[in-house]
Formats: sequence, C-alpha cells, structure tokens
Amino acid sequence: MAGGLNDGSDFAEMHEINVTPFIDVMLVLLIIFMVAAPLATVDIKVDLPASAAPPQPKPDKPLYLTVQADLTLAVGDTVVTRDALAPALEAVTGGDREQRVFLRADKTVDYGDLVAVMDALRGAGYLKVALVTLEGGATP
Repeated sequence: MAGGLNDGSDFAEMHEINVTPFIDVMLVLLIIFMVAAPLATVDIKVDLPASAAPPQPKPDKPLYLTVQADLTLAVGDTVVTRDALAPALEAVTGGDREQRVFLRADKTVDYGDLVAVMDALRGAGYLKVALVTLEGGATP
C-alpha cells in the first residue's frame, strides 16, 4: 500500500526550537540600527578647534547651541535669532535651566562674539555651558 504508515519512526516529533530565523532577524535589526545611528546626529557644519583635554562623557540627548562662521545661531538643527534664543532654549529644555548647554562655535568666530553668546545664555538663566572642541592635540 503506497499511502500507509509504518511504525511512525519517520515522522517523530521534534521538541527543539529552530533559532535560525531569530538570529537572522536580529542581524537585520543590527544592520538597520548601524545605518540609522549616524543619521541621528546634528547636520550643521562647523569647523571646530582642537583640544588636548581628555574627552568627557556625553549625555544621552545633548543640547547643542551652534555659532556658525556668519554668527548665525542654531539650537539643535533649528536656526534662531539672538533675540529668540531664550524662548527657543526654554522650549527645548522644558524650562529646565539646570540642563547643560553644549556650545559649538566655528573657529573663525571672534572671542568677543562667543562671549556675547555666552552672556545671552547667562541672561536666559542657563549657567551650565560646555564648550565643544575636536578630540586630539591642540594646534599651536
């Protein structure tokens, strides 16, 4: 008889989980996150000076204030005027003036202009300011 079952040994039940599909899914997710992670950074081009200081740990979601070469200010990716700096910072931080502001400035920005931006930050109540530089040795 062509369709009969013999003793059932050919159709024994498997009691093992096949993990190959799970590993494939995890590898695909890893590749997706590796590609997507660099896209989550700030896209404003600034020519930062270098520093010889050891790098400090960064918070999970830093608040960047950028001063571009033409003295344009940007909070994160949003360009703001100097008059609208305080309301923009308050909107981003939710009024938390204890949050650290990472100040990035192009190396062609005058020292006086940088101090004016820091004064505007102090006037807005943000006293925790960190200056961002490139990692590596300082150039003379």
